[in-house]
Parts: sequence; structure tokens; C-alpha cells
Amino acid sequence: MKRILITGAGGTPALNFIRSLRMSGEAFYLIGVDCNSYYLPRAETDERHLIPRADEPDYLSVLCDIIRETRSQFVFAQPDVEIAVLSEHRGELGTKTFWPKHETVLACQDKYQTYGLWREAGLPVPETRLLNSPGDLEGFLKEFGEAWLRATRGAAGRGALRANDPKQARSWVDFNDGWGTFTAAQYLSPRSVTWQSIWNCGALVVAQGRERLYWEFADRSPAGVTGITGGGITVSDQEVDRISQRAILAIDPHPHGIFSVDLTYDSRGVPNPTEINIGRFFTTHLFFSAAGLNMPHILVRLAFGESLPALSTRINPLPPGQLWIRGMDMEPVLTDGLAIKGAEEDLRRRRARGAPAQIIQS
Repeated sequence: MKRILITGAGGTPALNFIRSLRMSGEAFYLIGVDCNSYYLPRAETDERHLIPRADEPDYLSVLCDIIRETRSQFVFAQPDVEIAVLSEHRGELGTKTFWPKHETVLACQDKYQTYGLWREAGLPVPETRLLNSPGDLEGFLKEFGEAWLRATRGAAGRGALRANDPKQARSWVDFNDGWGTFTAAQYLSPRSVTWQSIWNCGALVVAQGRERLYWEFADRSPAGVTGITGGGITVSDQEVDRISQRAILAIDPHPHGIFSVDLTYDSRGVPNPTEINIGRFFTTHLFFSAAGLNMPHILVRLAFGESLPALSTRINPLPPGQLWIRGMDMEPVLTDGLAIKGAEEDLRRRRARGAPAQIIQS
């Protein structure tokens, strides 16, 4: 039985990794670690351990002690901050990992650096400037009229705000202490897609596209971006496939591990890469597992040098139109666009025939 250690095990992304492995049909012994004592009890693992934060001096020594004690054979890290630390010290862990070279990890975790590499490679990208001073921001707004502000590092739309007022934009960067670590970019559109892929020693193993339909709790974020996908749908778009592969290869010509490319459509309908989530799956990857593409299980089998399940195709093996709907304190639902359209059509018919309003009894 494979013994796998999972960091950030009480968080939703890691829970979806754990649930994917559990539904694979293979038996695993899972060791969960988390730096948050309140999150730790949520880990659906066989044992749980509290660890320091990744920025604390004894983080690595405590984690290595748990790896030895539990006889862990493979480490899967989900939080970006832990991936950065563990990637750098992978040789000290005494266990299997499945990351690209450390330089690739660092590049992908810096959105401004990836922007520069993509621009050099001739990929479609929104004009982006690093904000070292208020003058940089004022100049960008004068040139483009509005700006999409965000931090160069971090997940869940960290620091994101769409702004066209110079005073508001400057106050936002001031509030986030973002000079030197924030960028201003041309705003594209609210439409975005993710291309999640696994590579092995430079060869693409499998990839699947998913379009985000809406952000959960969007009305509670100033940018309308929360990092919490409420609804997603499988897509098969050759342009997304092509641009995503170009985006990955522009950063690392010999990719290895998980590369999840985020793209946003511009006014011409062209998907522009905006970041790569490196070494980890996007939060809602349980969607693919439930639909029949268990990427966590594929990753683990690759890490252990085992043969892979047969796939109908390497790119977009899932049929388009599979829909995943999720929210807080509810089990996610796997359905398809026909069910949604059917409900909307039923309501349209009722309205057309003037159905009488019904009184709801308390």
C-alpha cells in the first residue's frame, strides 16, 4: 500500500486530491499535515499532524521527522508557499516527489516573470507593467484608461482590482503595500479557462480544459474574483490547447509535473495566458475525477513508475459540456448543460403562459 504525505491537508484543494485518490479503487495510506490547527481535523486522511508554517525556521526539520516516522513514500504539496520551500529542499526529504526543476517553480510563481517570458515568445498577453512607484501607475492609467491590479505572487485573486480612477488605484496599492510587488495590466474580460496538465520528463501525459462560469461569492470581492469557482464546464478548444502548451514550453522546454495554465479571453476572443499554477492541481480538480479523469491517481502512478490507465486521447479526454456546481457547505453536483437549459426553458414556458404566482407557506 502506497504511503502518501499531503500538505495543506485540511484545505479544500488537498481534500479534493484526497477524495480523488479514495475514489480511484486503489488502497492508499494517507498522512495529512497542516499548519492550521483548526483546519487539521478536516483532513480526510488516515493520520494527521500539525506542522509549522513554511516560513518558520523549523518547518523543514519537523516535516522531515514526520516523513521518517510515518515512512511516507511520496509527498504531495498543495499550497504554493510549501511547494516553493519543498521544491528547493527536495533532496532532503528522503521521499519521492514529482516537480519540475526548481527554477521553473520559481518562475511560475512570479506572474510578472512569466508575463515577460510569454511576451518574448510572442504569445498573446495583456500589456503589463510592474508598479515600482505611483508614477508607474499614473502613466499606465493615462495610456490605457483602466488597469487590472494584482499581486505578482499568491493565489485566489490576491490583490486583484479593476480600476480606472487614479486615486482609488493608488489607495489600493498603498493599502496592500504593493509597490514593487503589484502589476497593472490591461483588463481583458470576465471569461476565463483553465488547462490542467501533467507532464513526464518533457512529454505531455494528459490535459483537460475547463471554462469557469462564475466565481462563488463574487459579490463579496472588490474585483469580483474570489479564487472560488462556483461553476465550471469541460471544454475542448484547440486554440486553448495550442496556446497553453506554448505557454508552458516558453517557461520550461522540458516540463515535468503539474502545470495548470489560467487563460483569460481578450476582446477578440483569443485566450491569453495569465499565470501557471505549478506543482499542484486547481481547487476543483475533483470535478475531473468524478467525470472519469482522475488526474491525482495518474500523478501518483507516474511518481511510482507504474503504467497508466488507457485514455481515449491525451488532450481533453472528457466530453465537453460536463458541468460542476459547488458552494459552501454543500456536496458538489456533476451535471451537464442540458439539465441547466432544461430548467431555464421550463421557466420560460411557465412565464410565457402566465402561470399564476404561488403563495409559499412558512
